[in-house]
Amino acid sequence: MKALLLIPLLFVSHMALADSPNLLFKSGFERGVVLQPLIDGYQTITGTDSKSGYRWPIDILGANESGLHVINGNHGRALRNEIQTVEGHTGRRTRVLYNEERAEHRDDTQSPYEILDITDGRRDLYIRYWIKLDSKAWHQPNSWRTFFEWKSKDYRFGTGFRLISFIYTDENGQPYWAWQGDRDPEHPIWEVFNKTIPVPRNKWFLTEFYWHWSTGKNGRALWKINGHVVGDHHGPTTRHNKPIDFIMLTQIYGNANPKHQWIDDIEIWDGYPKRYQ
Repeated sequence: MKALLLIPLLFVSHMALADSPNLLFKSGFERGVVLQPLIDGYQTITGTDSKSGYRWPIDILGANESGLHVINGNHGRALRNEIQTVEGHTGRRTRVLYNEERAEHRDDTQSPYEILDITDGRRDLYIRYWIKLDSKAWHQPNSWRTFFEWKSKDYRFGTGFRLISFIYTDENGQPYWAWQGDRDPEHPIWEVFNKTIPVPRNKWFLTEFYWHWSTGKNGRALWKINGHVVGDHHGPTTRHNKPIDFIMLTQIYGNANPKHQWIDDIEIWDGYPKRYQ
């Protein structure tokens, strides 16, 4: 009789373990992490983080390549990437990734950290990191900068889906959050504008993204800043059943320059951990 009672208990425990999200990647750019020189438009990050034990470059979900894509950087005059030691979000000195866009060399001057050629793109994902934004152009009216982005397969052919986040400024130069899912840059499927949550300037803040990949009503795309919900969209998170093809984990791109950002303590999970909900 005792043996019979043990079977369902073990089964429940196994199921609970299987349903728990797994940490796929974690790094604070600590000792051992190196930013490599620019080669053919890419700067890769390599090495093993001495604190987390995770190795760069990021290869989650079967991705076979990742790195900072330096697009129209004008030989370092428009864009710059570094690993710096600065005062972090805890108030202590720490190593961080620094991105700078000094000017637009061309319309698409940018430097995203791309995770490319994902092969397991129907998985849930939760991403969090700390970031600090600075710009002498914060007060320019009707300006914009991107923040985070992912695209499904064949987005460039018009049959995919993109999730992208922005910071806009209004006609008075006040920044606010914007978020959309679209089939191309000119045709949003849904949009979220949030002017309630302040956009921190020259201060570290925590950003969190979670999505449940789905073609139906149970899809979800959630974005939080310092624990506050910017937008929580429920519904399809793809089109034509397409999987996620690549992720722009971080991005520096927009029409108000110069702008600067510092990034630290990245975590990527294959689900939404209860500790962060």
